[in-house]
Amino acid sequence: MKNISLLQAFRDRRTTNGHFDTRPVSLEHQHLIIEAASRAPSHFNSQPWRFVLVDDPDIRSRIAAIGGRTMQQLMDRGTFFQRYRKYFRFSAQEMDERRDGIFIDKLPGPLKPFIKQVMSDSVLKLMSSLGVSKILGEDNRKLIEGSPLLLAVMVDREEYRPGELSAFYCTLSAGMAIEHIWLLCEELGMGIQFISTPMEIPEAWAEVRDVLRVPDSLELLAVYRLGYRKPEAERPKIDWQSNQRKRISQLAFRNTCDVVEPDPPSNLL
Repeated sequence: MKNISLLQAFRDRRTTNGHFDTRPVSLEHQHLIIEAASRAPSHFNSQPWRFVLVDDPDIRSRIAAIGGRTMQQLMDRGTFFQRYRKYFRFSAQEMDERRDGIFIDKLPGPLKPFIKQVMSDSVLKLMSSLGVSKILGEDNRKLIEGSPLLLAVMVDREEYRPGELSAFYCTLSAGMAIEHIWLLCEELGMGIQFISTPMEIPEAWAEVRDVLRVPDSLELLAVYRLGYRKPEAERPKIDWQSNQRKRISQLAFRNTCDVVEPDPPSNLL
């Protein structure tokens, strides 16, 4: 394990978009991940979170197939771009000015002239004819299937009751538990990425629940893929950067929301 400060862990935290090393995640590190999550705060120390550690290749393959298929479906329908277009940045200058979203800096050559018009029907049809949705779907499937470890995050439905404050408290606590895991991954030389696409299609998310045999007493919140990082991992065919962070003056106020907190002389964060 690396010896790094907590502040440095915040600064180094990243989402791993590419492939992991093929080495299995050690049982010791898997258990450390769960211990780190368990140290997160929760309302009345309720500890509502539960986890499934998935290292079985067959189960990973089944979830990967769902992830790949749903990515292709979302692309073919145009749902992905319509829902998330506002987060796309297409130049380093735009990314530096906005300091949020994702900078799409790696694309197949034929797509580059059209990417800014991704929401138009004509370009969506063109992308489909170029096989973009199939490329993304297959990339997503391979990324999930090739990840040595998947982690499903659930909460106890006795605590998680939608429409009540307890549901908010559970979601907040689960988010903090996941952040503990994310920071620990940096120390362990591991990467982590949210597997989002099955959640976009309710029937696909139900399939994931079935594969994991999630009982009715638990609510499935999210699935992540984890593994040891490669020194120089090959990037996916379509990829992005998201390292920029908003300045203090874009994030904070002093005493009331009437007064913007100025940026310090040097960036301390």
